[in-house]
Amino acid sequence: MSDTVAKERRVRVRFAPSPTGPLHIGGVRTALYNYLFARQHDGDFIFRIEDTDTNRFVPGAEDYIIEAFRWLGITFDEGVSFGGKYGPYRQSERREIYRRHVDALLDAGKAYIAFDTPDELEKRRAEIPNFQYDATTRLSMRNSLTMPADEVRALIGGGIQYVVRFLIEPGREVVVDDLIRGRVVINSSILDDKVLFKSADELPTYHLANIVDDHLMEVTHVIRGEEWLPSAPLHVLLYEAFGWQDTMPRFAHLPLLLKPEGNGKLSKRDGDRLGFPVFPLEWHDPKTGEVSSGYREKDYLPDAVLNFLALLGWNPGDDTEIMSLDRMVSLFNLEKCSKAGARFNYQKLSWFNHEYILRKDDSEVAELFRPVLERNGVTETPERIEKAVSLVKSRVNFIHELWDNSYYLFRAPDGYDDKSLKKWWKEDAPKTTAELCGFLETQDDFNAETLEPKVMDWIASKEYPVGKVMNAFRVTLVGAAMGPQIFAITEFIGKEETLRRARRALEVLS
Repeated sequence: MSDTVAKERRVRVRFAPSPTGPLHIGGVRTALYNYLFARQHDGDFIFRIEDTDTNRFVPGAEDYIIEAFRWLGITFDEGVSFGGKYGPYRQSERREIYRRHVDALLDAGKAYIAFDTPDELEKRRAEIPNFQYDATTRLSMRNSLTMPADEVRALIGGGIQYVVRFLIEPGREVVVDDLIRGRVVINSSILDDKVLFKSADELPTYHLANIVDDHLMEVTHVIRGEEWLPSAPLHVLLYEAFGWQDTMPRFAHLPLLLKPEGNGKLSKRDGDRLGFPVFPLEWHDPKTGEVSSGYREKDYLPDAVLNFLALLGWNPGDDTEIMSLDRMVSLFNLEKCSKAGARFNYQKLSWFNHEYILRKDDSEVAELFRPVLERNGVTETPERIEKAVSLVKSRVNFIHELWDNSYYLFRAPDGYDDKSLKKWWKEDAPKTTAELCGFLETQDDFNAETLEPKVMDWIASKEYPVGKVMNAFRVTLVGAAMGPQIFAITEFIGKEETLRRARRALEVLS
């Protein structure tokens, strides 16, 4: 089966996180690629929860993951909290299913029961360099291959804990046909007899649970991170052991997300060190109380985050950067994914956020800006907020930055920037500003397009330097030499407020 997908099978992909903490941004990218692939092929996107590792379970993590995808706008067709005919989709609720498949492997002689304790295994590791439980060591260990059947039954009946290991025959060439990395060949001799099931909690390990679930849920493609590539040969052998070769999914192992410097895998420590989030939402650790920042709370737009992530390891074949989710779906191709890791350039993500703010309607940005205004004690009409947004949104990367770039539109300055005063409030500034106020007093129309030429003519008639007059005037209105076109400001605040601010500045600065 190629990336074009065999027509006789409906495309079905899955994203299966573990509820062991917050969702890492690398996991978001994996989910996004699965989503793009499913939508491009009119297939199904499944949401599973891998909660068989009970020791690492973290309360609230599952709800956090679901809320993260809701914010991002990545939708699932079936799975935990979404329903579907292949459930249950939470692995802890599928114990009986896994037990049946473990027993099938044992009955077929493709797996065996091992009683080795952690201390015994540690002793062998100390005795044998690079020890692994495989064809060279298994017959010297405590397992059903070396013990009488009666003794095995007695130990199990006596409640002695055990694991079930997969029996891997050495010397085989295992072929993984990867959509990104091509043909990968691994000799089975380097694989160990992985644990598939633990009697301690009556639950399977990742390897067995995923194979069984992918088969029963008719998954056609497994798109996951590069870190899972070493387990792919084992999964191929498991499919063969069950006799499921004809329904084996195609694999695609995505490149790693690398540190911004490019030397190693992206981690939370990198975000803490450089001041950017690595989680989609803010995370409150229930065990330590530690709070980790999230992209939502840092004012990143979800569309910008998805666009940025899509291009970390894939490109559409040209220089296109800004793409809607629908556009990404139409262009996405796994075979154009890179094998090399992708550096996480968080500064580029700020640029994406800026571009998405620019492309949003002023009314949309105004709605996002309203809570910021309210936190600063400002209540305004939607029309006024939209007008303010239109004047300053080109200057910001984040919604919260709109306030620092527009506060003077909503309230008079309560002070004046020293650097701006030093540069523009020269000895003649009070005189020219007072005269300009006198001229503005005579004007009834404060529309920017009509007022600007009149003021420019007045300045010319006085033979004053335009820059000196207007920048000194800007400082009286804004409190600093900043902001959009000066006549856009005077139109927004109006004649009365313009003159009030200018005259107050003359009093204070004199």
